[in-house]
Amino acid sequence: MQKLIIYSLLFTATYSYSQELNLPVFTQYLADNNFVVSPTFAGIGDNLKLRANGLTQWVGIKGAPDNQSFYGDIRIGERSGLGISFYNDRNGNTIQTGAKFSFAHHLILDFITEQYLSLGISYNINNFKIDTNNFNTTFENPTIDPFVTDNRSTSNNNFDIGALYRFRAFFLSLNLNNILKKEIDGNIRVLEPNLLLNYQVYAGYTFGQTKEDSIEFEPSIYYQLFNSDKRASTDINFKLRKYGRDDNYFWAGISYRFLNDQFLKPLNIGPMVGFKQSVFYFGYAYQFTTNKFSAYNSGTHAVTVGFDFLRGISNCACTKSRARL
Repeated sequence: MQKLIIYSLLFTATYSYSQELNLPVFTQYLADNNFVVSPTFAGIGDNLKLRANGLTQWVGIKGAPDNQSFYGDIRIGERSGLGISFYNDRNGNTIQTGAKFSFAHHLILDFITEQYLSLGISYNINNFKIDTNNFNTTFENPTIDPFVTDNRSTSNNNFDIGALYRFRAFFLSLNLNNILKKEIDGNIRVLEPNLLLNYQVYAGYTFGQTKEDSIEFEPSIYYQLFNSDKRASTDINFKLRKYGRDDNYFWAGISYRFLNDQFLKPLNIGPMVGFKQSVFYFGYAYQFTTNKFSAYNSGTHAVTVGFDFLRGISNCACTKSRARL
């Protein structure tokens, strides 16, 4: 069983390295922060929206992945939005830090039927580093590689593009992440992939809300496909919101994630809760793994804290949050 843990951690480190510029998306986007998934959501709403996320994966395992991120977006003018995000992701002795700068423009396809199209783009800058400070000798490896003499790092730049279609309470988002190939020094990193493109589809529908009923339901699905090796995963989500006065609300939900060739073998299952009170937002999500590795950790914990400032209602329907009927 000890070998299973070692192999799992090695797989995680290898997966993280191959996913450079492709930070893992857990359930942060469900914490009323769709901007995590796509730049097309920037500027939709009536506020400057700020969200800070802290995520610790596989609590109890030394060197397990740990991530902190910050997201902010705001509407500019009547039909556009700006967004920015920063992140710090550590997985064992590998560290990624970076930022995304996003722009979105929103169009009205048909005002009467509430059909809108949003187009977005993000510029990404990412730094990947190997931290050698914790390198130690072991019985199996009594010496440290003499060629590793300092912290190795590399920086990359790339772009995301996306489109978002909304029809009343339905939304469908298509995003292409890292559309450029990455330049690689073949003499140093011959095994590193240079094709980082991945496709993301996020869709959902909100129903049940009326003037008499303060409860609404939102099923959604998130799909991700990596172009390099055709790996794909899917989240199936369900959320419930209970509104109070002044559009304050409490919500709860659950997410089911699986590899697309293993529908009945979920990677993890996670309940979620949160609330919004005035300008303050809080959310908590928990994920527990369903394989043998779950016996050696207490799951993944994610906390989201946010604020909504500078309320300014737009005159253009394409940037408004859909009001309850």
